[in-house]
Amino acid sequence: MEKKESYKHALPHFQQPGQAYFVTWCLKDAVPKKALKRYTDELEFLGDAIFNREKKTRLEIASPQLEKLQMQYYSLRKKYIKAYDDLLDAERNPIVNLSNPGNTKTIAEAIQFWEGKKLSNHAFSIMPNHVHWVFQLLEKDEDGTPVYLQDILQSVKRHTANRINKAEGRTGTLWQKESFDTTIRDEKHLYYAIEYTLNNPVSAGLVKDRKDWPGNGCGDF
Repeated sequence: MEKKESYKHALPHFQQPGQAYFVTWCLKDAVPKKALKRYTDELEFLGDAIFNREKKTRLEIASPQLEKLQMQYYSLRKKYIKAYDDLLDAERNPIVNLSNPGNTKTIAEAIQFWEGKKLSNHAFSIMPNHVHWVFQLLEKDEDGTPVYLQDILQSVKRHTANRINKAEGRTGTLWQKESFDTTIRDEKHLYYAIEYTLNNPVSAGLVKDRKDWPGNGCGDF
């Protein structure tokens, strides 16, 4: 599959080797499809406009119109993700409990597998029905091949789905296809992404101190 600087499922994703990301992905059906329909429809509309314009222009520097669309998109996307996270944190009966020790270990090992090979980890939090992950891609792997976000996510989600399904005695789709990735803009943004990730169990009311959550990992782990 040819790798591109942007790709699209329901929403567009923008990727670049060497970039830092804050990524969230969740269990299939963790959030009801109709719960965020208005946001989803608006994001798809803006996303299509951005994605199609980028395909047409192929410019390194976005046009003023494209910049405006991107600002509108990311503003709405921020509201969407906040509502999305609130729904995830409120849900208490997931199809599979990712915070069970075996499942947490499987996901943590998958997250750490590419450390130093394709990426550098900053933080993660494995919640009962979703995962937050902050990391930075390497420009190239040891073979000199550019490292792309979609490859990393596909690898981690495919491996963990197979292992967790087997452990839980189930079959079928485990993860929601769409992942929510946010490009880290600078050191301040990175700091807040890490803090948000590690504090998620506290925000969700699962523990009082983030150090008590076994699904958290930070730095070199």
